[in-house]
Amino acid sequence: MTDKFFQDKRVIVTGGAGFLGSFLVEKLIQRGAADILIPHVEHYDLTDRDSIQRLLDDAMLSPDRRPGHLVPNGFKPVALLGFKPTDLVIIHLAAHVGGIGANREHPAEFFYDNLMMGVQMMHQAWKCGGGKFVAIGTVCSYPKFTPVPFKEDEIWNGYPEETNAPYGLAKKMLLVQAQAYRQQYGFNAIFLLPVNLYGPRDNFDPASSHVIPALIRKCLEGQARGDKEIVVWGDGSATREFIYAEDAAEGILLASEKYNDSSPVNLGSGYEISIKNLAEMIARQTGFEGRLVWDTSKPNGQPRRGLDVTRAKTLFGFQAGMDFEEGLRRTIKWYRQNRKEKK
Repeated sequence: MTDKFFQDKRVIVTGGAGFLGSFLVEKLIQRGAADILIPHVEHYDLTDRDSIQRLLDDAMLSPDRRPGHLVPNGFKPVALLGFKPTDLVIIHLAAHVGGIGANREHPAEFFYDNLMMGVQMMHQAWKCGGGKFVAIGTVCSYPKFTPVPFKEDEIWNGYPEETNAPYGLAKKMLLVQAQAYRQQYGFNAIFLLPVNLYGPRDNFDPASSHVIPALIRKCLEGQARGDKEIVVWGDGSATREFIYAEDAAEGILLASEKYNDSSPVNLGSGYEISIKNLAEMIARQTGFEGRLVWDTSKPNGQPRRGLDVTRAKTLFGFQAGMDFEEGLRRTIKWYRQNRKEKK
C-alpha cells in the first residue's frame, strides 16, 4: 500500500534541515519511515562530486556504522534487513535560493551552485544503483510570458524572466537529466515544479527572503517604529501563487510514493493574487496602518504566475489544503513568536 512505501526505504533528504525540508522530514516520520538521512552543509558540500560520493557511501552503511550527523535530531533509524541500493530514495530539496534582489546580486552563484548540486547528485544516485530520485525544480523555470494558468507543456516555450533566469535554467536542467536518464538507463527520476513557498520557519533575512516574509518583517518593524510608510518593490501589478510549505511537503511525498514518470508536474494551490493585494493583506493582518509606497525603479519580476494543478491531482491525488489567509496568519504568528525569542 502507498502509506507503507517509506517503511522499507532508506531516504536521503538534501535540504532536510531547511524550511521545506523540516516539514517533509516530519511527514516522513509520521509515515513510519525507518531510515532518514539529512546531509548538513558543514559535513557535505553538495556542489562537490567527491563529497556527494562520500555521502552516498555513508548512506549505504548500517545506522550503527554511519556518521551521526546524518540522522535528524531525536530520530532513531532502524537497521533495514537486506537493504539494497534500489531501496534508496533521494529527495533533492537542497537549493541556493533567494528573492528578486538576491537573484540580481548573485546570478552566477545561483546558476553554478544549483546546477552542480542537482546534476551531480542525480548522476551519482544513478551510478550507485539508487531506486528513485525526486528532483525539486522551480516555477522560475517557466517562460516569462507563459499563459496563465501555467501548464507543464509550456515550460519550453520561451526564456524565463530575466532576474531569476540563471536559477530557473539551472533547475530546469534536472528535468532534461531525469528524462535522459530514464530513456537511456531506465532510472526512476521524477521532476516536480512547486510554486512560491510560504509558511512558518521561512527565511526572514531581508537580504535573501522572498516576498511574503520580506513584507511581514517590513510591516512588523514599521509598526514597532511607528513608521508612516513602508517601501515595496515594483508597482504591485505582478501576480503570484503561493503554496503553504506543509502542503508542498505532502505533495512531494505523494509524488514520491505514487508517481513514476519524468514528465514535469506542478505543485501549487491554484490561488493567484497580485502583489498589491498581498501587501495590503499582510499590512492588515500585521496591524500596520501606514502607507504602502511602491518603488517602481525596482523590478516586478515575472508579470503573472499561477499554475494549472490538474496533473498533480490526476496522477497522484494531490490538492493543497491550506486557505491562503489562514496560512498567512500562521506565518505571521510564528514570526512574532520567533522574533521575540531571539531578543
